[in-house]
Amino acid sequence: MDTSNIKALIFDVFGTVVDWRSSIIRQAQQFGQEHGVEADWDAFADAWRAKYGPFMNRVRTGELPWTNLDRLHRMSLDVVLEEFHITGISEEAKDKFNLAWHYLDPWPDTVPGLYRLKRKFILAPMSNGNIRLMTDMGKYGGMPWDCILGAEVAKHYKPDPESYQTACDLLMMDPKDVMMVAAHQGDLLNAQKVGLPSAFVPRPMERGPNPAQKPDPTPDPSFTVVAKNFVDLADQLGS
Repeated sequence: MDTSNIKALIFDVFGTVVDWRSSIIRQAQQFGQEHGVEADWDAFADAWRAKYGPFMNRVRTGELPWTNLDRLHRMSLDVVLEEFHITGISEEAKDKFNLAWHYLDPWPDTVPGLYRLKRKFILAPMSNGNIRLMTDMGKYGGMPWDCILGAEVAKHYKPDPESYQTACDLLMMDPKDVMMVAAHQGDLLNAQKVGLPSAFVPRPMERGPNPAQKPDPTPDPSFTVVAKNFVDLADQLGS
């Protein structure tokens, strides 16, 4: 498909741009050492991430008013600590641990690929993460974003169509000129419904080495581009 009209790329972040699981496991292990707590930190990271969708749904359904992802992560942290029978942690220490999501390591191809893509396109995260979270993560990981877009700007969580449309509106571009990049096929399919072209970049290790947790690698045939990584995406888009 002709991609010559593409002017901007917007990116899913958790799993697509950064390796959230290894990063949270690493910081959870440090948290355990600091507080004398032993736990299965791999399982802890998975459990914390598993609360992501259900807590956002509480906002979508109106059970909660608009609440940014930092606050949702903090609410879900209390639940996960209870599930793992971890007690005696101060509120201040929990608040500090909650910032783990601000400091996630990029995949090896992320930064070099983004710098290649930046030569030709406007780049922005299109994440459910809030602006401060995305800003901290970008500075930590060296990601060359041109602006920060996503849920907090739109006051809608993906896959609400308003989230994708708001990004296009703020860029003052037609959806057909803004490509959504993600490792999650559902994210891309919903962006396509709004009129955005799509780039699928699979991240088979997002949820770790367990084969049962690996996402389906077979791309939907409707995707505009399928790339092995961000460097390959730059090659395909001529950047």
